[in-house]
Amino acid sequence: MIPLPSRPFYQRSLAALLCAQLLLAGCSSGATEIAPAGARWPAPAPQPEPPRFPATQWPTPVARMVPNFEAPSATHCARPVQTVETPGRTPGQRDEWRASASGHGAAREERARRMAPGETTADAPAMSAMPAPVSPASPAGRAAKEAPAAESAAAPSFAPPAPRPQPMPRPRPAQEVVTAGMVDDNADFNAYLQFRQRTQVSHRPRDVSERYLLQVRNARGQAVADAEVAVQGASGAAMWARTDAAGQAWLHPNAFDPSGSAVYEVAVRKNGRQGTTFLRRGQKSAVELVIDATPAPQRARLDLVFLIDATGSMGDEIGKLKASLRSIADEVARLPSRPDTCFGLVAYRDKGDEFMVRRHDFTNDLGAFQSVLDALQANGGGDYPEAMNEALNETVHRLSWRGTDTTRMVVLLADAPPHLDYGGPQYDDDMMAALGKGIKLFSVGASGLDKQGEYVQRQMAQYTGGRFVFLTYREATNPGSGPGRETVHDVSNYSVQTLDRLIVRLVTEELGKLPKAG
Repeated sequence: MIPLPSRPFYQRSLAALLCAQLLLAGCSSGATEIAPAGARWPAPAPQPEPPRFPATQWPTPVARMVPNFEAPSATHCARPVQTVETPGRTPGQRDEWRASASGHGAAREERARRMAPGETTADAPAMSAMPAPVSPASPAGRAAKEAPAAESAAAPSFAPPAPRPQPMPRPRPAQEVVTAGMVDDNADFNAYLQFRQRTQVSHRPRDVSERYLLQVRNARGQAVADAEVAVQGASGAAMWARTDAAGQAWLHPNAFDPSGSAVYEVAVRKNGRQGTTFLRRGQKSAVELVIDATPAPQRARLDLVFLIDATGSMGDEIGKLKASLRSIADEVARLPSRPDTCFGLVAYRDKGDEFMVRRHDFTNDLGAFQSVLDALQANGGGDYPEAMNEALNETVHRLSWRGTDTTRMVVLLADAPPHLDYGGPQYDDDMMAALGKGIKLFSVGASGLDKQGEYVQRQMAQYTGGRFVFLTYREATNPGSGPGRETVHDVSNYSVQTLDRLIVRLVTEELGKLPKAG
């Protein structure tokens, strides 16, 4: 690792001081150079001549900041599927008493049924405090979600452990399509801030109300994609990012620096070339920087992960993904950039289930990947929140993401928020690490997702530069009504497509931002 600057600010060289003064006067500054030695960049291995920040210095000594991740460094994914599982319970442990998949879905339906018109889930009783409905006659899985009302009978809190019934989802037409809408909260940022203000739910707070766009280009004016970015304030607070396919990254100072530094140094590097500029709080223009980056590769590289809630209420969504994976992959392969694509799969349930997280590392063997996806079954669950925190942590930190010049995307498909009461990994820390590794999260809200789940999913998508996607139906509150244009989510001005077409569209748009090779 290479340390961030830590010497006094007012002893900077005359040239660097003049650069900062020009910026404070409203000018944008930039420089391009072969990186010298010293910035704290995440690096997979020591470099012969490691780059560093120029000699920028701060008012008081500060602790050196260290990225909470390792930079993407894999060179390929030409390997068999490698599976690692985090058990939901210890060997020999009896299942704790929890609701079956039917209880899981019915509890969500009961929660929605009890809410008065206009009431949000923040006003409703916490799911962990509600005994899960149990009825031998109640249908399981999706059927419970679609029931007009949940069973009111509840098992006593002292019920002994019992085997978990297997889900028995109601048969649905094999060719029924799944429709979805999408919003871009970075494109309509004011509407997103208003959504955050009126949605009072439990979440991990990160202040994104103040943001700045970083744009990195080369000398020919082309976007420099997948460049490493380090931002540091006078307090020593720092953040990391990678530019996306358009050479851009959103910077949110309040999310990592509550002390509110007035000026930040922004350093960008790629392939041994580095440039620096400054960000001043309140500036209206984008932060622009030019570095002498090498031309884009001849062929795009795409790392695509499906991060899936595999609890009992997700049977329909998982089934649709299984049926459409091959067509998604074929369409992506035919895009003009002819991407070299690696596929990864991370499934999660919750504590007490057969597994908590099951991850399948990247592979380019589509047949093998289809096989592991086909083997995934929706089961378990119980209470409303699930182990999303743990699954996101493994997705960001444990998969073999490829290094330079790769577009990295995660499609999260879930109908419940994460547990915020477990301790351990937290989604806000890992969404920030995802930005540092150049991973965009595209969150798909399945039927049954409440306000808290929507808030969390939109947080992760907005911060990493992704989108919020949501399933739509003919009748907004009734998933059993079939595909349509309506949704219960707090969104507007959205178009609707089938879910598989929407996934292809997202990939197409990301890869379409890449500069032409040569």
